[in-house]
Amino acid sequence: MSTQTTDPLDVERIRQDFPILQREFDGTDLVYLDNAATTQTPEPVVDTIVDYYHGYNANVHRGIHTLSQEASIAYEDAHDRVAEFIGASGEREEVVFTKNTTESMNLVAYAWGLNELGPGDEVVLTEMEHHASLVTWQQVAKKTGAEVKYIPIDESGQLDMDAAADLITDDTEMVSVVHVSNTLGTVNPVADLADLAHDHDALAFIDGAQAVPTRPVDVEAIDADFYAFSGHKMCGPTGIGVLYGKKHLLEEMEPYLYGGEMIKKVTYEESKWNDLPWKFEAGTPNISQGIALHAAIDYLDDIGMERVQAHEEMLAEYAYDRLSEYDDVEIYGPTPEQGRGGLVAFNLDTVHAHDLSSIVNDYGVAIRAGDHCTQPLHDKLGVAASARASFYIYNTREEVDALVESLDEARQLFA
Repeated sequence: MSTQTTDPLDVERIRQDFPILQREFDGTDLVYLDNAATTQTPEPVVDTIVDYYHGYNANVHRGIHTLSQEASIAYEDAHDRVAEFIGASGEREEVVFTKNTTESMNLVAYAWGLNELGPGDEVVLTEMEHHASLVTWQQVAKKTGAEVKYIPIDESGQLDMDAAADLITDDTEMVSVVHVSNTLGTVNPVADLADLAHDHDALAFIDGAQAVPTRPVDVEAIDADFYAFSGHKMCGPTGIGVLYGKKHLLEEMEPYLYGGEMIKKVTYEESKWNDLPWKFEAGTPNISQGIALHAAIDYLDDIGMERVQAHEEMLAEYAYDRLSEYDDVEIYGPTPEQGRGGLVAFNLDTVHAHDLSSIVNDYGVAIRAGDHCTQPLHDKLGVAASARASFYIYNTREEVDALVESLDEARQLFA
């Protein structure tokens, strides 16, 4: 069983900030274990959105009236706060707001990849990539004639780093890897992979969608050239994502979208692009969501990201241990001793993951079922789908127990 018994967080206090957790289903309390897809949003973040619309709703960088000035300052401050949170010393110039991690991936793949990749060039991914990375680079490679290669995983769900060293060569132009797998829970050695990329003059793009919400992240310590994540997985609203990029790379790249805001001067013959990061934020941006992301970061920082990580790892270890008690449960990914993020993907013998999710939902337990946007990985694992329980700052051991107990109902129905 789990060796960590002291919870680093005051979970009961934290839960008070999330009214949705008080919902009941036929008298059963909600047990929300789908946080890798989307976390819940605390009252201080919701209040920030309300304050914006009630107090200073206006477009940014478009007017000199008071409301526009206030909105612009708050929106710009949000970029600075994100930069501080992830260790980007270039501050707002290295932080582009997007809709989500997927858009951040597409921005780089199209604004950089279409111009830099060609026949003979290689993009190196991993076998555990989310479709946001895998599909995007796959399609850009088809357009440019580049080749996509994949670092394999071993039987424990960890990367084969010897194979990585062989795959990353002088022909490699981009190494794009997930920081924490949203299916296996594997925590990849992204700094080592960035070093391998840089040894061959390639760039390193890290998908941090499951990492930034759950652990301290320092993009400069990793030496990531690009790093992407989403606000809705870290107590923020939907519709706001982040692309970090080293300043000199963003300056060299062409815009991904064109229109208002991203220009400095326009004539009938040509256009001059705006300064960073606005060069990549065409049109009216996600103003309220960006400002709310600032509030979400403040909320998490008040808790402490080291404590967030410790809490998640404790719950993942406890869930892994509880599920391991049953011979009819198959768990995917590394053991807690090998290191894993705050999620557990598994299957129950004779019960399809979709059926399992539906059954446990009847007992108020919300988990994910499907391929989790990692179809090729599930093909490699030899399964069509898996169930996934993922944890966050407001989850408890008792909720893990509720999940495990609800599996007994599935066993009885499919006996």
